[in-house]
Amino acid sequence: MSIIFLRTIIIYILIVFTVRMMGKRQIGELQPSELVVTILISNIATMTIEDVSVPLISGIMPILIFMCLEIISSEISLHSKRFRTLMSGSPKIVIRNGVIDQKQLSLLRFSVEDLMEELRANNVFHLEEVLFAIVETNGTLSVYNKAASRTPTLSDLNISAPENPPPILIISGGELLNKNLTAAGTNEKEVLKFLKHKNLSLSDIFLMTYSKENKFSYVKAEKKK
Repeated sequence: MSIIFLRTIIIYILIVFTVRMMGKRQIGELQPSELVVTILISNIATMTIEDVSVPLISGIMPILIFMCLEIISSEISLHSKRFRTLMSGSPKIVIRNGVIDQKQLSLLRFSVEDLMEELRANNVFHLEEVLFAIVETNGTLSVYNKAASRTPTLSDLNISAPENPPPILIISGGELLNKNLTAAGTNEKEVLKFLKHKNLSLSDIFLMTYSKENKFSYVKAEKKK
């Protein structure tokens, strides 16, 4: 039992290290090669944990090899468009000016239901509203609406507004995030002064953000019963 426990911990640490090395992506954002490597690593890890007769090194080595291959492949893709296209394909336009390109849809194995579902996910319910729809290399659909169907921006309405940075988290779970203070444009002294003015302490704060526009904004921690 202790052997399985130890092997599981080792494989877990290795998988976390491997995923960190390969970069952060959500499942829906994985390129084909990344998805293949993820599945293979998952199967190897499962087999290594379940079957104690398989030497641990026999599970570790393939995982490390796949990780290295993926990193090398990613590096080559960064510098070679031809290799990148070979490994990941290229974006395909499936709708032009409200008209579906049925040939491209067929080549991509995209059904009409798939297309409509993706359009709805982009808050589009009428084909006529679409100027371009592109299937990206990870299979997601990017939609660019016609001008009449796009939400107007401030520039469209000739309205000027100051460029204010977004609020930055400076306290999380009662802990002061020192690295974020500089980025937010404040400091520990100013934060503690604000809390003292409100008769609060760090432990009373669930989260706090800071922005130059609205200054401090906080949510108090719920008292444990």
